[in-house]
Amino acid sequence: MDLRLVFLGTAGAVPTIERAPSSVLLIRGGERFLIDCGEGTQRQLMRSVGMSRMDKIFITHLHGDHYLGLPGLLKTLSLMGREEILEIYGPPGLADLFRVAQRMFGRFAFPVDLKEVAVGEVYQGVGYSMIAVPTDHGLPSVGWLLAEADRPGRFHPEKALALGVAAGPAFGRLQAGQAVENAEGRVVRPEEVMDERRPGRKILITGDTRPTEEVIQAIRGGSVLVHDATFTSEEGERALETRHSTAREAAQVAGQAEVELLVLTHISSRHSIRSLVSEARKTFPNTLLPDDFDHLVVPYPDKGRPRLIRGGEELPEEAEG
Repeated sequence: MDLRLVFLGTAGAVPTIERAPSSVLLIRGGERFLIDCGEGTQRQLMRSVGMSRMDKIFITHLHGDHYLGLPGLLKTLSLMGREEILEIYGPPGLADLFRVAQRMFGRFAFPVDLKEVAVGEVYQGVGYSMIAVPTDHGLPSVGWLLAEADRPGRFHPEKALALGVAAGPAFGRLQAGQAVENAEGRVVRPEEVMDERRPGRKILITGDTRPTEEVIQAIRGGSVLVHDATFTSEEGERALETRHSTAREAAQVAGQAEVELLVLTHISSRHSIRSLVSEARKTFPNTLLPDDFDHLVVPYPDKGRPRLIRGGEELPEEAEG
């Protein structure tokens, strides 16, 4: 199943000509989840993958650069004739925000279901969960972890045939985890013809945060960590004061969590891309910093490594980063 991140906004609190405020679209198969919705997100969607589908929205925290795109996005979805309910998940305060800003938001042609989440709460999808992970930004905040269920191990039909199992429905039952009988009445169990279960993918988008042990534990051994990297280490004191992270700190988190790939985001215009990436890679080499509209394709762990598609045009692996 295809799984990718589309980086719609990678700037810090202040947008730039090249970078919009925070927003990432997570696409898994036919489902689309928007993580944060900074100002101008709807236009970023229009310029990239379009707005035809939006299944759920997940907000990390209630600073304006992470939610000010909601009024325009929701109004446009209304004008486009959306009728189905839209669930918006976020930390405590989400309902009050909508209540206070109702005049700005206006009315929608579709129902909006606001869901304030506590740390550790889960939205359970088919074959995956979206989990609210505690972060540290000085106000109620969560990162969002996509965690897929393990998949069955690889099925070996030649082993089943050698054990006297006839091809057909019995193969399907074995792959579904059920034991079957061969023609002689011998019971053949799935573990005799299948490899061990294969891990699913894990992706964690932190939003703005200091490094935390909770993030490390949540994404341990995972595929992708998208982490706040607002500052270089030269401004470590300011990072601590504002409850953000430096590129080096993000890399340290990735290393301790033993993730496959670190993605830096929430980029301040006061630092060069080269300096941020260089600082992080000294600690965690498998680091990249995407531009707006870049896609990150995340295969299953046994199918290959995540790869970046710059601006929607696929590049050779050596050009990534």
